[in-house]
Amino acid sequence: MTDARPLRDDGAAFIAAVRSDDAARFAHLTERYRRELQVHCYRMLANYEDAQDLTQETFLRAWNKRESFKGHAALRTWLYRIATNACLDFLEKRNDRTPVPSGLPDRGSELLYLQPYPDRMLPEDPQESVVARETIELAFVVAVQHLPPRQRAVFILRDVLGWPASTVSDALELTVASVTSALQRARVTVREQLPDRRLDWRSPATRDLSDEERGVVKSYIDAHERNDLDGLTSLLRDDLRFAMLPDAGTSVATARDAVDGWVAGGLFQRGRDDWRGIATTVNRMPAAALYLRTPDAPEHRLFAVAVLRVVDGRIAELTGFDAGGKPWLGLPPTL
Repeated sequence: MTDARPLRDDGAAFIAAVRSDDAARFAHLTERYRRELQVHCYRMLANYEDAQDLTQETFLRAWNKRESFKGHAALRTWLYRIATNACLDFLEKRNDRTPVPSGLPDRGSELLYLQPYPDRMLPEDPQESVVARETIELAFVVAVQHLPPRQRAVFILRDVLGWPASTVSDALELTVASVTSALQRARVTVREQLPDRRLDWRSPATRDLSDEERGVVKSYIDAHERNDLDGLTSLLRDDLRFAMLPDAGTSVATARDAVDGWVAGGLFQRGRDDWRGIATTVNRMPAAALYLRTPDAPEHRLFAVAVLRVVDGRIAELTGFDAGGKPWLGLPPTL
């Protein structure tokens, strides 16, 4: 995702709308950027609902600051600048957004505010989608949260969006030297968080799920529907990383210990053993939407979304999200 597509016609039309105070034209010209700005805010905040709010805040600020747009930069760049600073203002007020160490000996952290991102809300532009997967995956989003807010902004603008250092320095009111220094420190932290991932975020990345990933999701759902604990265990790596948000903590467990823990917590026991599932994707990752029917219910109700990272045909990371109260995921509430 780069800023190599300045829409000068948009800039001229936007200036005309500003001069005439044409709110409808203003909305028409800025609305086309909503999805990519929302993804940008999500990378900054790791929370879908907050990203929605901050995207709306971006448009409000843009309207209030419309006279400041002179057309020297692309309208898109101007909106990203406003969105970035809106997120920084939000983070400055929310000290609870700092990752809390999990106490585990590895690189886990407790991000209680982490939410999944529905793929249906990702930008439709193919150029945006080229890099969307690896920079929207949960591991990447979590890794970025370990950066101080201003470093986070620099890293995303420089290494994800591909902005020149001079443009970033202008957007964040920093010197070019400060931007360069912040980026170097940010890269070190991200590399520590993602030691086994590639770090060239601007080159083309995987767009679609592989057949292997689709097969694992199907098997994961089938194991739930058959209450096949041995089959479920066989799908998990012995160094599985598991988290169930909004509960605190990330566990690293063997496959058998993980399944035994879920059973001890009541899953697959009488009353919590009638499962259905549908394959889906969130954060451009394979996921299973799990539905549970309790003895007193006529239908299977949406219970959780399990987001999977598949390595060599087995599940290496499983992040579960309580799916209740999240209509924006676009999943049917019952089956």
